Amino acid sequence: MIANRYPLEVDVAIVGSGPTSAAYARILSELAPEARIAMFEVGPSISNPPGAHVKNIGDLAARAAAQRASEGPGAGAATVNSPGEVKAGSRQARPGTFLLSEGYTADGEDGLPVAAMSSNVGGMGAHWTGACPRPGGAERIGFLDDLDDLDALLAEAERLLGVTTQAFEQAPLPKRVRELLAAQVDQDRATEYRVQPMPLAVHRHPEGPLVWSGADVVMGETTRNNPNFTLFDNSLVRRVLTEGASASGIEVSDQLTGQLHQVAARCVVVGADALRTPQLLWASGIRPEALGRYLNDQAQVVFASRLRGVEASQAGGEPGAGLSEQSGVSWVPYTDEEPFHGQIMQLDASPVPLADDDPVVPGSIVGLGLFCAKDLSAQDRVEFDDEVPDFYGMPSMRIHYRLSEVDHQVIERAKKQIVRLGHAVGEPLDEHPFVLPPGSSLHYQGTTRMGTADDGTSVCSPDSEVWQVRCLFVAGNGVIPTSTACNPTLTSVALAVRGARKIAEKLNDSLLMSKSDNRMSE
Repeated sequence: MIANRYPLEVDVAIVGSGPTSAAYARILSELAPEARIAMFEVGPSISNPPGAHVKNIGDLAARAAAQRASEGPGAGAATVNSPGEVKAGSRQARPGTFLLSEGYTADGEDGLPVAAMSSNVGGMGAHWTGACPRPGGAERIGFLDDLDDLDALLAEAERLLGVTTQAFEQAPLPKRVRELLAAQVDQDRATEYRVQPMPLAVHRHPEGPLVWSGADVVMGETTRNNPNFTLFDNSLVRRVLTEGASASGIEVSDQLTGQLHQVAARCVVVGADALRTPQLLWASGIRPEALGRYLNDQAQVVFASRLRGVEASQAGGEPGAGLSEQSGVSWVPYTDEEPFHGQIMQLDASPVPLADDDPVVPGSIVGLGLFCAKDLSAQDRVEFDDEVPDFYGMPSMRIHYRLSEVDHQVIERAKKQIVRLGHAVGEPLDEHPFVLPPGSSLHYQGTTRMGTADDGTSVCSPDSEVWQVRCLFVAGNGVIPTSTACNPTLTSVALAVRGARKIAEKLNDSLLMSKSDNRMSE
């Protein structure tokens, strides 16, 4: 008989291991240390500590192996590293991710042809760019400002992710980039919306280099040293179990043995991603009207320029593991008047071929990207087919997604703006900006969106608790209900903090009641 490596019962079962799931584990470890927590991840552990960013792996062969191990059903397929490769028309994933094999575009629709996912401990947090800007204007979730202080939640998310704006303070060129950008866009902008260093989830490694934060940083030693916390990799959760109108546990398939097991739980958190979280709810028979709807991606416009008058003496160092410290990331915030968010990255190497006798000074090539806020529609959605299984045996996905006339207008405005920014910072490397294929941002949102009432337009409450199933919480970018242009991870971790606090309150109240009952019976 094959041994069951899973517990029979826990207090909290967490599905997924990305930054938001890690936030639940961390907050619960801090606020409810007696709670038994089990985390389940369909993919393998690819780093030490678990959940670390793959680009912190110095050995390039080991890094590539970690990326391949994250690619689930896409492992072995060709991948792309730059927008230049995408221009060739190839439908390929980026290293560490995999694409839907089918169902990504319906006839007559734009679809999300390069919608991508990762299957590994740490989720997409093992592969991301670490950008953690705060939302502004219409990006903000107004009802959370009314209920409590959204900025306090965002500050807590910054603590968990290890966010800083000082990562490249000593680098030689980022200040020049920001000055050039500011001259183009800062006039008439409020201070908080002016060009500034990008808040980044990075930290200094004990051995010296600046490295990316992943889910490992969110979990921290508090979670890893919690004797009541256990992480199970290679574990596919197939269903959320319910009893009456409450979550009661999970059904999990051990990918190492093929055996199916059930784990009872007082609370369940589903933090897979914005595609697989609604998939699991659907497979569990939990199908609120808004499930999978309001799907939104951020259309992404890219351009590149070369800084003028940069000498080799102004930059130094060779890129290796983590971040190259001669580079930098600048931020042009979203505004309601200009509904796109700028992530301006100095690149360690040119994204296009340059002449052999024209060497590139590290940090002198500036990649400009503008992310556009989506015109939200309930018709933009992911549907699931119970009759056709996907690679994991779950209901297959079918994407329905269109860019509206408003979206096309915003994209055209972004193209004009990015050309202005490109000329402001230097000499453009191409004549025209390029709009990446839909799905390229990897910032999918809205499919399990929160709201203030169970009115058919939201899946969960402001505490991230699913309206129709008590003690079932959803996590990840899918919970964000607003149209954002900024990178969503900081916001989704902030929402996870609120949900985790609610679970801790439930568990601690239950524990107090249990202790009181025990005293009364003595």
